[in-house]
Amino acid sequence: MLSVLVAHAYFLKIDQKQWQRSKPYPPLATLQVAASLRLAGHRVAVFDAMLAEDVAEFDAAVNVLRPQLALLYEDTFNFLSKMCLAKMRQVAFAMIASARRAGSRVIVAGPDASDAPEAYLAAGGEIVLLGEGLSSLEVLIDRLALEPRAQVGTLVAGLPGLASRLGATTSIVKGGALVPVSRPAALPAWDLIDLERYRAMWLRAHGFFSLNMAASRGCSFRCHWCAKPTWGNHYLQRDPAQVAKEMAHLKRAFSPDHIWFADDIFGFRVEWVEKFAASIAAEGGGIPFTIQTRADLISAAMARALASAQCREVWIGAESGSQRILDAMNKGTSIEQIVLARKRLREQGIRVGFFIQLGYLGEQLQDILATRDLIEAARPDDIGVSVSYPLPGTKFHELVKAQLQAKTHWQESDDLAMMFAGTYDTQFYRAVRDLLHDQVAIETGNRQRAGDPDLTAMRALRRRWEILLASEKQCRNAVVGHAQLQPRPGASGTYATT
Repeated sequence: MLSVLVAHAYFLKIDQKQWQRSKPYPPLATLQVAASLRLAGHRVAVFDAMLAEDVAEFDAAVNVLRPQLALLYEDTFNFLSKMCLAKMRQVAFAMIASARRAGSRVIVAGPDASDAPEAYLAAGGEIVLLGEGLSSLEVLIDRLALEPRAQVGTLVAGLPGLASRLGATTSIVKGGALVPVSRPAALPAWDLIDLERYRAMWLRAHGFFSLNMAASRGCSFRCHWCAKPTWGNHYLQRDPAQVAKEMAHLKRAFSPDHIWFADDIFGFRVEWVEKFAASIAAEGGGIPFTIQTRADLISAAMARALASAQCREVWIGAESGSQRILDAMNKGTSIEQIVLARKRLREQGIRVGFFIQLGYLGEQLQDILATRDLIEAARPDDIGVSVSYPLPGTKFHELVKAQLQAKTHWQESDDLAMMFAGTYDTQFYRAVRDLLHDQVAIETGNRQRAGDPDLTAMRALRRRWEILLASEKQCRNAVVGHAQLQPRPGASGTYATT
């Protein structure tokens, strides 16, 4: 038996945008790993950074527990962890150093560690899991339990999907990221964290309590900007009846008012959602929930199935109102599909949010205005706006790497800074973001006013757009990188980079 402290390094308090939003979720993947280790017979504790004050709390925990192993396993379902924020990398390094001072062995796993294993090894991590790494982790744990002081070379011998430092050389052995583990899956170890702190924060800020689940892992689509350091292009879906049983357990044990499904794509097929809805009914009823999905998956039948399963809100990766940009992204969806998905979901009483991405390679003013027009036509209930973020390992990163500036990671999630030489400067995109948000807010208010639109707010918004557009040329980058979108001769609607 091994003593293990499982932790993650996402501190909500050092990401001020997310702290102000006050919508914290437990570290799902971290708790799943903790549950599996406990099921295997190890002595397991969890350090949950989400609501902790700072790294000093981890220092205290590791010094009291003195675990043989500190496993820094990031929540791979948390999109903020996938963004690899610079502040979180620094606190991860501090936690690694703290664990080493306490005499613990250190293994690290997470999207950023998979992208930059050398940095985490240099910070004191002994082994980095590449991707999900659960199968290799299982063997590593068994080897450590037999010989806690074994040399790193002995621990990693013959295992795929790992990075380690052997002497002065970094060894990276790829592959094996999704090999099935031999031990049975366990429910996440919710009992090892203080869920009442989460409940209190949700109730204080929003008047209801939300928890998170995941019905699948990964995404099989190949959008050029989407980083996939954990699951690659795999999409692994759980049995709908098992997902329903987990939801029923949460309902009985913790009484949440709402569930956020952290899947990149929830459901995927109508048949799966229909079986999930039937299983929920058989369990005595479910919990209203929110999902993420794609516009091209929302058939009329899918919208009905989601409503029958108690889905209350759907977030769609709309990205842009310009078909030219969607094609350049390799998104695989059309403007018509986005508008139709919104209509079908609205007919079922389901709220809809759009994820919008500004500043993609080659985006011009007409593309930004097309996004404004899409929002005006589709009238989503909410939007989330970001600028294109080139992460290592993506096609997008390859296209713009020659233009990358000194800043390679956002400090926190509200940074919204351009990291390559896009068409416009950062301030222009931030202004567009604010205008789009206000556009949705005014439209939402108008719907609530039942035919009595706020004409003053609408005129003020139009005036703000006019002012921004009048200064548009001054906001353009003087020198834009060479990779721009050009029409590919003879191929209508498709674009190449030159």
